[in-house]
Amino acid sequence: MRKTLASLLFILLAVVAVSSLQAAASVAELKKAAEQGDAASQYGLAQRYEAGKGVKQDFAKAAEWYGKAAAQGHAKAQTNLGNLYRAGQGVSQDLDEALLWYRKAAGQGDTKAQINIAMMYAGGMGVEKDEAEGLKWLQRAAQAGDSQAMVHLGNLYRSGKGVEKDYAQSTLWFRMAAEEGDPVAQQNLGLSYYTGKGVTRDYVQSVTWHRKAAEQGYPPAEYSMALRYAKGKGVRQDYAQAASWYRKAAGHGHADAQNNLGLLYRNGQGVAQDYTEALSWFRKAADRGHPQAQYNLGNMYRKGLGVPQDPEEARKWFRKAANAGHKEAGKALKSLEGN
Repeated sequence: MRKTLASLLFILLAVVAVSSLQAAASVAELKKAAEQGDAASQYGLAQRYEAGKGVKQDFAKAAEWYGKAAAQGHAKAQTNLGNLYRAGQGVSQDLDEALLWYRKAAGQGDTKAQINIAMMYAGGMGVEKDEAEGLKWLQRAAQAGDSQAMVHLGNLYRSGKGVEKDYAQSTLWFRMAAEEGDPVAQQNLGLSYYTGKGVTRDYVQSVTWHRKAAEQGYPPAEYSMALRYAKGKGVRQDYAQAASWYRKAAGHGHADAQNNLGLLYRNGQGVAQDYTEALSWFRKAADRGHPQAQYNLGNMYRKGLGVPQDPEEARKWFRKAANAGHKEAGKALKSLEGN
């Protein structure tokens, strides 16, 4: 599905990380220095209150201390204060105020603020919707080296929304962010090599980039690695390796991986055949609304694999899958109801 710039950016809430020095300081130390007017300590104390680390979470106090640091020109505090105004956390929601603080931080080169300004223009949040203006701010952040902005810019060129579709440009931005170690970019670059969009198709390179992202614990990349081993694309086909990667992604809640791991257990591919284990993974994915897993679970109950035969339970899961548009589930449901 093609996405607008607004939808691609809407999930972003650019919050900067606590520095190692601030993270190591105690709340008492931060508060003492903050009360003496140290902007960095005011910022660190605000982050503690926002996250509820070492203190009871209190967005109002977070806003208060971000405000003190922001007033002294602390760019990251300005960005995070803008976030609180945008979300209405600890302060009354005020998009004008949010944009004001983002602009102050963006003017100092804070890329997270630039991304958030892009989001506001793309979605018409507190300003007249202007995708071109949003794109300008996103490009500014990307050109400054922000990997998050690079990834979203790559997505825009891939989707062709707000810009002319350009797979080569898309891949260029993914590569720049991937080389900075961004797992989302690495996964997307791997997909570019797999599909041959923007680069010459190269399954080995695809696996190389998927593996980099997967080794960072990024579930979509773990799933992609499993698929490559299951299909033998860029690597020697190896169901045991596929099962290992499916299990990692499944453990992170990836529904497709849960379903496919269930299939391996049902068929005894790469693992010892185990209907009970298959049933467990199908159920995890089915409970997340995965139509194929719901269909597979229905079949387990219809055939009595790992559980006693239970036509009523089979109907329930076939019906869920059929309602989601799964054609085979619809046929299976009609067959059961016909009987």
